Amino acid sequence: MFEDIKVIYKNDPAAKGIQFILYPGFHAIVMHRYVAHPLYNMHLRFWARLVSQISRFMTGIEIHPGAKIGKGFFIDHGSAIVIGETAELGENCIVFHNVTIGGTGKHQGKRHPTVGDNVLFGTGATVLGPIKIGNNVKIGAETVVIMHDVPNNCTVVGAPGRIVKLNGLKIDMPLERTKEVE
Repeated sequence: MFEDIKVIYKNDPAAKGIQFILYPGFHAIVMHRYVAHPLYNMHLRFWARLVSQISRFMTGIEIHPGAKIGKGFFIDHGSAIVIGETAELGENCIVFHNVTIGGTGKHQGKRHPTVGDNVLFGTGATVLGPIKIGNNVKIGAETVVIMHDVPNNCTVVGAPGRIVKLNGLKIDMPLERTKEVE
């Protein structure tokens, strides 16, 4: 839990004293990491889902108990965030409000994104489907990424998402062409 507190002070310049105990993002990740997800892993699915629903009611943040979330996860201004059951988030990811990391409703099994380390999701970003988001990626506010992987070290913006920065260089590339950079 101390890692979850440290990440708040690392990422939020407005955090002072023990304010973190008032942060809905802190409540949501603690309920997920230390209660709902362990219950889910013990196959106590009803109880896991009950805890996640209570957390959702309290915080406005819905994290399915099956989602796997790495260390250093930070939710800034948490509200209207959805993270699906088979989503996997790497370490040091930052999520702003109104972000969906979910499924399209058209897949079985792995239905949600797999996200690398050091990924930032801007306000209102929507990332859907069993896709891969690379390491060190920034997904801009209101960006929509559906059914196309995102390579490492890039910035994606727009609806549909386009790569506007790759390995520090400005470019303009539709996500459909990302196989060319791998």
